[in-house]
Amino acid sequence: MRKAARYLILLAFFLLLAGPLVWQLSLSLKGAGDDLYAQPPQLVPTDPTLGNYGGVLDRVPILRYVLNSGIVALLVVAGNVVGASLAGYALARLRFRFRGLVTGLLVVALLVPTESIIIAQFLLVRESGLADTLLGVALPTAVGALNVLLMRNGFQSIPDELEEAARIDGAGVWQRFWHICAPQVRGVMTVVAIFSFVGAWNDFLWPLIVLSGEENYTLTLGLNRLRGTFYSDPRLIAAGTIIALIPILVVFGFLQRYFFRGLQAGGIKG
Repeated sequence: MRKAARYLILLAFFLLLAGPLVWQLSLSLKGAGDDLYAQPPQLVPTDPTLGNYGGVLDRVPILRYVLNSGIVALLVVAGNVVGASLAGYALARLRFRFRGLVTGLLVVALLVPTESIIIAQFLLVRESGLADTLLGVALPTAVGALNVLLMRNGFQSIPDELEEAARIDGAGVWQRFWHICAPQVRGVMTVVAIFSFVGAWNDFLWPLIVLSGEENYTLTLGLNRLRGTFYSDPRLIAAGTIIALIPILVVFGFLQRYFFRGLQAGGIKG
């Protein structure tokens, strides 16, 4: 009975987490002969087709949107991997005044809702001349507080003896960071990279505020054009959703073994 209850709980979580994805995939493959509003819902299409994906390509310049999202994601990932690594190393391994205060401010920053600062954030980006640019979309999330804390905890898990031996041999701060500490936290860097990529790729609200020209639309913003005032085809919207999901699955597929290792090494501790 205990094992049966365990499998029932796992099945319930699978339906809760993977159910919407499976339904979107099913909807994207349904043809004109399928009833989208049948009761009970039909999971397996009776008239399967890949034409919905072609319809997305015909209706919106999706390759342009993918390129824009890729540029934003690349900037955000690079900023977080480099910036969070440097900041995390400084907080974990260097001794300076107000180090505890800086760490506390990062924790407080996690508690501030994005919606409460988004207007000030937009005004700052606009005054910097970065409105309606991909750099303006990427810049506010180039270094995240959560990523800095993850890297800090990853660097704290490194034995002090390793860095002390390098210091005795005459290695400077940059040499100790690059040759000793950074290779030890590659798993945590992978976690930061995946979190940053997913966040930048899926973001909708901030690009909606910053971007005004359609040539700079990111993928999530451009796919919103599939829903018109007088026309909305759920099949096309589902197909666009699956297209937007493919890059995330590819990135996670390549980095998954480092991802789980990094989660264990970089979990936020006291």
